[in-house]
Amino acid sequence: MQVWIDADACPRPARDQVVKFALKRGFAVCLVAGQPVARPPYAMVKLIVVPSGPDAADDYLVEHALPGELVICSDVPLADRLVRKGVAVLDPRGREFDERNMGERLAVRNLFTDLREQGQAGGGPAAYGDKDKQAFANSLDRILTRLMRQD
Repeated sequence: MQVWIDADACPRPARDQVVKFALKRGFAVCLVAGQPVARPPYAMVKLIVVPSGPDAADDYLVEHALPGELVICSDVPLADRLVRKGVAVLDPRGREFDERNMGERLAVRNLFTDLREQGQAGGGPAAYGDKDKQAFANSLDRILTRLMRQD
């Protein structure tokens, strides 16, 4: 069992939570990034820095993550590629991507992209708060339990 993290965009509290679960449950964690990020000093955590370029980290994750594994990411098109491959995907705010909600998630993402490009919407995601941390921990626990039962 391995959990992959799109480390360029994942909030540090979510990465730390995954490592905490990994220490308790004994699975590997792989941080994938386009630039160096802080790697926790545990043997079960490795860091892969991919060559810079558009979607290089995304392509690496799609190529290497396997069905039965989990990827933590907030990138909706990346999540769609992974879900199609049979990989479990969770965003850092605790929302799971799956076959049932991918169409809606892509449509909403595309709508907001269009609105931003037209200057009708701005900003990015809200600050990552305690509510997000708790939702993420709860969803992470549920998904890990499900995946470990499948092994």
